[in-house]
Amino acid sequence: MKELNFAVIGCGHIGKRHIKIIEETVGANLKAICDIKEEILFDLAEDIPDVVTYTSFDHLLDHEELDVICICTPHALHAPMSIKAAEAGHHILVEKPMALDSEQSKKMIEVAKENNVRLFVVKQNRYNTPILHVNKAIKEGKLGKLFMVQCNVMWNRHQEYYNQSPWRGKKASEGGALQTQVSHFLDLLVWWFGNITEAKTIMDTLNHDIEIEDCGVSALRFENGAIGSLLWTTCVYNVNYEGSITIIGEKGTIKIGGKYLNELEFWDVQSYPVPTDLEFDDKPNEYGTYQGSSSNHDKLIVELIDHITDSRKGVVEGDEGLKSIQAIETIYQNA
Repeated sequence: MKELNFAVIGCGHIGKRHIKIIEETVGANLKAICDIKEEILFDLAEDIPDVVTYTSFDHLLDHEELDVICICTPHALHAPMSIKAAEAGHHILVEKPMALDSEQSKKMIEVAKENNVRLFVVKQNRYNTPILHVNKAIKEGKLGKLFMVQCNVMWNRHQEYYNQSPWRGKKASEGGALQTQVSHFLDLLVWWFGNITEAKTIMDTLNHDIEIEDCGVSALRFENGAIGSLLWTTCVYNVNYEGSITIIGEKGTIKIGGKYLNELEFWDVQSYPVPTDLEFDDKPNEYGTYQGSSSNHDKLIVELIDHITDSRKGVVEGDEGLKSIQAIETIYQNA
């Protein structure tokens, strides 16, 4: 099988995760990395002797023959860098959120299509064991009509988290907590229930010195007629508490819980028991002082390679990634 040449742009916490996975994945070759901080590149290059380092994204595009570019930069850079990568003829894997608004997201999709490249969006929580099993139950109609959903994202982020990166906590560069902490959860809600058609939202900043919200609640109505609620916060004391989705349907009730949608906490579905051979091995990304969402980037990268080389489907692409951006806009616009 032909190896795909990858480059990772942005070598912070999530960029390092991409680098590690690409290095470990058969069929992937990490050819280049790029970051504005030379000291980060120097440290990484010591452990990756064949990788080429760049402090300029434009310089990388001019000098490297690549198949896939992973965009792992601050949120506000996702759209312009993805567009440049597409114009240079490279497939793109962009971290969440794919952009800060739907207008930029649509432009990314348009430019990718014009240049005959694929635009993939990182939604690694779709590979969590509980998510895969619940998705199967929903798609097969095992729950019958879906009535309600409750989503809770109750996490901790100390002020130091915002202080350590100048783009965090800023509206212009981060967007908001929905883009950073809640994006994956909203992706799953619109995947299962359809687009958000109505939202009534209250949010505030109660515990951090930042421009964006650190807590919010929203009552939601979805395209399929279901109603639901979303509660999100980064104000939880000390450590993350819960990341959960509870679904109430005509023929069953399910709660996916744990801190990172990594546990099946409740399952009562008519004539559809939980298989006894499920392995719940989903772990969070560890970032030293805090933990992030699921670390299933390895499953995503493997499927992305299969997708490109064998034209298989599965990885979230631009049109699907746009839906969670539109959901975020709907919630914020109705605050």
